[in-house]
Amino acid sequence: MFAKSISSFFFARTLNTTVPKMTSTCIETLSAEGRRDFYNSFDTVLTDCDGVLWLLNNTIQGATEVMNGFKANDKKVFFVTNNSTKSHTQFLEKFHALGFKAQSNEVVSTSFLAAKYLKANLDPSKQVYVVGSPAIACELDALNIRHFGVGEDYLKTSVPTFVENIKLEPDVGAVLVGFDEHISYPKLFRAASYLKDQNVLFVATNTDESFPVAGTNLVMPGTGSLVCAVKTCAGRDPFVVGKPSSYICNVLTETNKIDPSRTLMIGDRCNTDILLGKRCGFKTLLVLTGVNSLKDVEEWSKSDDPKLLELVPDYYAQSIDSLRATFPVPL
Repeated sequence: MFAKSISSFFFARTLNTTVPKMTSTCIETLSAEGRRDFYNSFDTVLTDCDGVLWLLNNTIQGATEVMNGFKANDKKVFFVTNNSTKSHTQFLEKFHALGFKAQSNEVVSTSFLAAKYLKANLDPSKQVYVVGSPAIACELDALNIRHFGVGEDYLKTSVPTFVENIKLEPDVGAVLVGFDEHISYPKLFRAASYLKDQNVLFVATNTDESFPVAGTNLVMPGTGSLVCAVKTCAGRDPFVVGKPSSYICNVLTETNKIDPSRTLMIGDRCNTDILLGKRCGFKTLLVLTGVNSLKDVEEWSKSDDPKLLELVPDYYAQSIDSLRATFPVPL
């Protein structure tokens, strides 16, 4: 299947119908000149983490060599993740433990982005109600943003009794929703109630709907399912800081002066990683070690729906390890 450009899979003719060609190119089948041109087409690399660099706590083959190799060859590297369950420090510790030569300013997580956004937009006299993890609390603490809500908040009485006795904080200026393993009816109730005030900011770390559990038929609900619950009962849309929101691009452009036309986005999920790249003018590369498959891309490429066509990557590869061969001196 990988012996030719993916476009050849879809160029089919009938008497009156031509299936549209796809523009995605297979990295493994590039010529020597094609590999050189690809490598020289970008100065900055943004990469997703889970599903691209590692699966749970197991590094994907070639990931450390490729990412460290980019840095050794003077390309800027940023690790961009929608995972809000780890703080900046915790992510950095994981990168180092797995052998990645990451620096603090190269790690861009949604817990960090959410805190940065609130620091710039929240009234300093107000506090944040958090539906989320201790990692989010850690990032808010680092910027001296007052907050509450992290941890257990389960329904201990009947709903009518809960409603009769609930007390809302008077100085809430924002509701921040990330991944929360303690999600509950009281948390949804509080979030929606605070958001009834249109002056209260509604911020979400990301909207990833779910995640497959490797080797099983299980599906793990993602942050997006929690955000949708709050969004539905509040009747409001959040400002999303994570992929595919262009907020990430704005932050990196302002702080690191990256050139979008000379930037490569690597990911395993098309409606976050690849869509971010398309929205920001990056080159995009899908690796087939995570969420989306080549079959998904094949189906989207046949569509007339611009929203689905936007999910089709510029390049695809079996895994991050395939990029070894594109280096001037192969790793």
